[in-house]
Amino acid sequence: MSKLWDKGVDLDKAVEAFTVGKDTALDNVLIPYDCKASIAHARMLGEMGYLENNEVEKLVMELENIINLHREDNFSIHVSQEDCHTAIEEYLVEQLGDVGKKIHTARSRNDQVLTALRLYYKEALQEIIELGESWIKILGKFGQENYDVSFPGYTHMQKAMPSSIVMWAGAYADGMKDDLSMLKSVAKLIDQSPLGSAAGYGVPIKIDKEMTAKEMGFDRVQKNPIYCQISRGKFELSILHGLGQIMLTINRLASDLILFSMAEFGYVSLPDHFCTGSSIMPQKKNPDVLELLRGSYHIISGYETQVKGLTANLISGYNRDIQLSKEPVIQGINLGIDCLTISAAVIEALKINKGICKAAMTEELYATEKAYKMVKEGISFREAYRKVAESIKREK
Repeated sequence: MSKLWDKGVDLDKAVEAFTVGKDTALDNVLIPYDCKASIAHARMLGEMGYLENNEVEKLVMELENIINLHREDNFSIHVSQEDCHTAIEEYLVEQLGDVGKKIHTARSRNDQVLTALRLYYKEALQEIIELGESWIKILGKFGQENYDVSFPGYTHMQKAMPSSIVMWAGAYADGMKDDLSMLKSVAKLIDQSPLGSAAGYGVPIKIDKEMTAKEMGFDRVQKNPIYCQISRGKFELSILHGLGQIMLTINRLASDLILFSMAEFGYVSLPDHFCTGSSIMPQKKNPDVLELLRGSYHIISGYETQVKGLTANLISGYNRDIQLSKEPVIQGINLGIDCLTISAAVIEALKINKGICKAAMTEELYATEKAYKMVKEGISFREAYRKVAESIKREK
């Protein structure tokens, strides 16, 4: 199996393993997207006269076959092939001979990977947005089902003022709405086709980038070929930052639930089948799922920091360093999907202990309300505040 850039010199095996890294595994997710882009590219080459109609048909048929093979887990990428782009092209050459060799006309692996990633991001972000919208509905339903339940609100980890389950749930639902608004902006930002930018400086033959963009479902063409290359990293950072906002909302909600489910509070309970135990303490009922949700925000934050570092200080054009951004972004997307799914299931399974919530609504929570009753009677707020403070002090 030869490499697309092979010039007859064998690459050192240690260097080969190091430079390929995890790409053979990571690129598995990109196979159907690279095929989709290749189908659009083949049709464009046909329209421009670089391929005969029957050649286009053969290429499209084989590319669709690869998608089916991948779906059945029957398409592999070998280390010697480096990535999915080489694996796909070699398959086409093996099946179609010289026709397969024509698919690389007017493109580079650089714009191939950009396009495949962009298509993958578009689909993944749509899935995350849909999961987020479902999450909001589930939390809203949970709040409404417990509309009449009051429990203490806290500042500085001390009882402060009356709160309610519906107000608490609504706060996180509103937070997720804002998070999704940001992610939708990111989805719009990345909805640009880089196909045709080749290695970052275009190609010296006439191609139709508008056609391929439309074929793949992109909103528009990313026109400047150099920007196509230097946007890699920038767009990924936007994705991870948007995911980070979602994960921060989940982090804060999980932190609340860990606290509120402690025996010392007892406002909420997780069902036994959502909790783990201890190997030594028979009584333990641990909220591991909430702790992992809480900690996952920091993992996403770490991925963002990783990509920030990889992106900075690179000269314009393609640099191999940026390939290292592939793993944290794919891992971040997978983690975001998992956390939205699991946290939604947790919310649906929560039980509110209404009696404990009611008992926790102690007198001091109404101190501000007492002061404002005096304000309504014409007393200045500062005087009312002092009077209520003094009465609390006397009671103690």
